[in-house]
Amino acid sequence: MLALKEWAIICRALEEGKQSILLRKGGVLEYKKGFEISQKIFLLYPTYEHQSKEYLQPNYLENFELLVEGKDSITNNDKLNTIRILASIEEIHEFCDETTLSKLEKYHIWNERYVQSRMNYNPKKPMNALFLRVYKLPKPISIDVKPEWAGCKSWIEIELSKRYGDLYGNIKELLNECEPVIDKDDFQKIYNDFTEIWN
Repeated sequence: MLALKEWAIICRALEEGKQSILLRKGGVLEYKKGFEISQKIFLLYPTYEHQSKEYLQPNYLENFELLVEGKDSITNNDKLNTIRILASIEEIHEFCDETTLSKLEKYHIWNERYVQSRMNYNPKKPMNALFLRVYKLPKPISIDVKPEWAGCKSWIEIELSKRYGDLYGNIKELLNECEPVIDKDDFQKIYNDFTEIWN
């Protein structure tokens, strides 16, 4: 099953309904091609790689400290990881105009310094804004961390069916068993607001 690597603090914000988008250009290993969408429904794999509180909006810094202190997504020995959410991409927009960044600020918890640095990285490639519908898994998934998942790559393949059964072998079936983190009416309002940016 495909999973997208993302900072643990961002996964938490997505799970709590405080973030609706991801901004992506791809990691170092994807420099030539840029970020590519491998699948529109995927798990979110929390990681502490490159995560830093200096790149968060001030009103989310306390949550960062609590998460790092508790390390509730990854165990202290970093041998296990826990996946709690999956996402469906509802809209994808590419952009190169820096003024768009400020319009997207309310949909994520990164600060201006971080999104600007991502915009400047690999400047020939556009930024991708992925608008997500996020779902909480019926049960958190605990998995063994593999060395090959480390490093600056976006997508990883996780084998779940052997441990968790057939439901976790099919991402669309799994989606049907999940609860959205934002209810339908509230999500529609956020979605309508987001789509206005691109009109």
